[in-house]
Amino acid sequence: MALNTTTGAAILTPDEVQSLVIRPLIEQAVATRVSTVLNTSTTNTRIPVAAADPTAAWVAEGAEIAATDASLAQVVITPKKLAGLSIISNELAADSSPAATSTIGDGIVRDISRKLDAAFFGNATANGPSGLLSIGASVVNAGATWVNLDAFEAAKAGAEALSAVITSFACSPGTALLLSQLKEQTGSNKHLMSADPTAPTKRLISGVPLLVSPSIADGIVWAIPGAHTFVAIRDNTSVESDRSVFFTSDRTAIRATLRVGFGFTHPGAVGKIVLTP
Repeated sequence: MALNTTTGAAILTPDEVQSLVIRPLIEQAVATRVSTVLNTSTTNTRIPVAAADPTAAWVAEGAEIAATDASLAQVVITPKKLAGLSIISNELAADSSPAATSTIGDGIVRDISRKLDAAFFGNATANGPSGLLSIGASVVNAGATWVNLDAFEAAKAGAEALSAVITSFACSPGTALLLSQLKEQTGSNKHLMSADPTAPTKRLISGVPLLVSPSIADGIVWAIPGAHTFVAIRDNTSVESDRSVFFTSDRTAIRATLRVGFGFTHPGAVGKIVLTP
């Protein structure tokens, strides 16, 4: 009878981590769906930003062309560790069936995605990255109540004035319900919001997808330019198990660690549509 035990072993292979954790996380978390996702193997990810473009000018034929340089800056993303610990029975941990493995992966993804969205749509997170509330986004006043979609057009126009394009709106479930109930006029049953013909369950505002996250406060809708909003995920995501800590109860600890950071290269192009009662 073997008396030795092995602790701290990986419960998912690198390929399984990618397919059962990373890919579903990117598809499920609202933060990753509204942003450009970067996979990185470095401690810091540097994104170049053009603070000022080169200057073009009309010149006569044969005349000298004045040389100008672009003014470049950079946004540095330092991924922070997001870790979760859950406890499962040894029977489930020993089950090698696809269903058991998928159950473990689903629970990990749900928890990580909730924490990721909470940080992304929040302000400063202890030991984590700072989110949208920290960047000084352009505020668009929508009035005391949701009456029409004019504020959304204003957010789009504000981003376009800065050479950016709003690719997603994001709000709370309660706010999404109120917006979906807006009608073209009193007595009409025609909604102001439109549906995506290719995906009837999705919501569109002026052709732009509206995503929903409980991590966003009611009365706020974010207008996000995906080309200027980044989520960096490091390659060293791991899911490990250890039976020793819960030896007396025949259970296994499952630990997942993920390093992720946010980068906003054009904060002024991000719109924060708010109610002002």
